[in-house]
Amino acid sequence: MFSICKPGFKQKKCKAMNPFLDDERVKELLAEVERLNLKGKHYSDIIDEQGCQYVDLVQQGGGVLGIALVGYTHILEEAGIRFLSLAGTSAGAINTMMIAGLGEIGKPVSTQILDILCNVNLFDFADGNPRLKSLIQRIIDEKPFKLNLFFNSLLIWRTLKKELGLNPGMYFEKWVDENLRLAGIGNLGDLQKHRQKLPKLIDRVTGDPIERQADLKIIASDITSKSKITFPEMAELYWDNPTLISPACFVRASMSIPFFFQPYRVFNIPNAGTVENPNLPKGQTKWIRHVGYRGPIPKEVSFVDGGMLSNFPIDAFHLTNGVPKKPTFGARLSTWRSSCSKTDTLGAMCGAMVSTMRQLHDYDFLLKHEDYKNLICSIDADEKLDENGNLMFNWLDFNMPKEKQIALFILGAEKALEFLSSFNWGYYKGVRAVLQSVKPKTIQTKNYE
Repeated sequence: MFSICKPGFKQKKCKAMNPFLDDERVKELLAEVERLNLKGKHYSDIIDEQGCQYVDLVQQGGGVLGIALVGYTHILEEAGIRFLSLAGTSAGAINTMMIAGLGEIGKPVSTQILDILCNVNLFDFADGNPRLKSLIQRIIDEKPFKLNLFFNSLLIWRTLKKELGLNPGMYFEKWVDENLRLAGIGNLGDLQKHRQKLPKLIDRVTGDPIERQADLKIIASDITSKSKITFPEMAELYWDNPTLISPACFVRASMSIPFFFQPYRVFNIPNAGTVENPNLPKGQTKWIRHVGYRGPIPKEVSFVDGGMLSNFPIDAFHLTNGVPKKPTFGARLSTWRSSCSKTDTLGAMCGAMVSTMRQLHDYDFLLKHEDYKNLICSIDADEKLDENGNLMFNWLDFNMPKEKQIALFILGAEKALEFLSSFNWGYYKGVRAVLQSVKPKTIQTKNYE
């Protein structure tokens, strides 16, 4: 394995005051949750004995814009919503793993995540050459280089050529690992046991006990075998005993922003150099069964950001038949395709190509399943403008001041409030019933909010 999460990394003690929760606008939003009685709405037919309602959750990637996802999930938890199955890519994978690992299913965890967030310096995640760190920030801030442009460009080029990325990403991996360890999650085996502890679930309509599993899907891009990887399901491809691996590795693989971070590498792949027998039943294979790869198993593998293949894996828990007992909520950080990309310069064309690759798979699914538009909250943090008409947030601005971080959190919370206020579970079940050509027994006019 390329990196090991060392136990010497220490989490700072939480401050007495949390600037996110102490913000007056946040307090107003929480009061609005109470005023609108959002806890009294129906969002799902699966509840627990405390009356909390359960949904599946998919979170999109987007660099530091992921802070808005914490605002989104915080409002959902305040409205009595809890998360069963979880999926995410890149920044979405971070919040997904924190929700999965920090607390038991059925218990709110967003406040814990905020305590962690308020005590971390995001700029520490850019753990490369200090001079490069300064140069990157000046580029993000659109400031001129202080030093000679040629030598700065040469430093960037040499680093990319040698390391394939400007930052090792080891500090980030250690940070995730340490916070999981503080919650009692030292490896995948611990996480799997933790996720098997579910509260008693009840069918809200019939009152009958109901059985469900809590799934977890972290998306990464294996550029060695050219495969979309879902962790932890496919971890057996890369490790002899995946249960001993820190779940932080999955998140590190998922958030490996190309060139900004070095690719995440795994060495000593099991059965390297061999070729699986294509004549065997798929159940007796691994690479063919999981990703359809039929070549020699590589000795080492490089991962880059899962967003290269699926930045918003909204299809992760799709129910192909019937009407679901619970919805799959999705939180998007980027806007829908409302304008064309510019392609008249080399930089613009490269950006347009990357954007197309990151979004196309997910857009294709949504085009075929239009009912999901009722389940998706669009936070649109990538196009939020300030009072001067300039973009307010940059997804690579790891040196973002705390005031902007709070603004991102508030944006996610505001959008969540809007989404919950307009969501109609009864209407959505009716839409699914029509699409599936079935008549759900639970749909009654009185259940429509």
